[in-house]
Amino acid sequence: MVYFIVRVTASQEKITADILQNKVSRGNTDIHSIIMPYGMRGYLVVEAASEIACRDLILNEPHVKGMLSKSLSDDELDKMLSTKQVSQEISVSDVIEFFAGPFKGYKAKVIKIDSGKDEITVELMDVAVPIPVTTKSNMARIIQKANQG
Repeated sequence: MVYFIVRVTASQEKITADILQNKVSRGNTDIHSIIMPYGMRGYLVVEAASEIACRDLILNEPHVKGMLSKSLSDDELDKMLSTKQVSQEISVSDVIEFFAGPFKGYKAKVIKIDSGKDEITVELMDVAVPIPVTTKSNMARIIQKANQG
């Protein structure tokens, strides 16, 4: 099998993958999988028998902008999809910023940590009423460490 990278409209990856998956399930195609890599906005990976099969799949589909001409090897795909565990020690009173999820772009102050569940409870900053919110810690990054003193 060969892997191809398909360019799609940013933030429309899921919709486009669903449209392409429906097309695959309706017809007799040589498409084996459609991958939506986490963290790669604007791209899908299509596993196909040939470049022609992939081009036929994406032809005249909404939100599809094109396909990269070079295919990926298994090693390149594995490297691209492997997740790197970034170890960040979030502490109480740290200021964090969400880079994913419903609070993406918001800043918050950490008020409680549940390391067993990998969750943090925070108070959103720059809101009228600070309400405690509990979320997964892997959706946030530290932008300011608490004062050590």
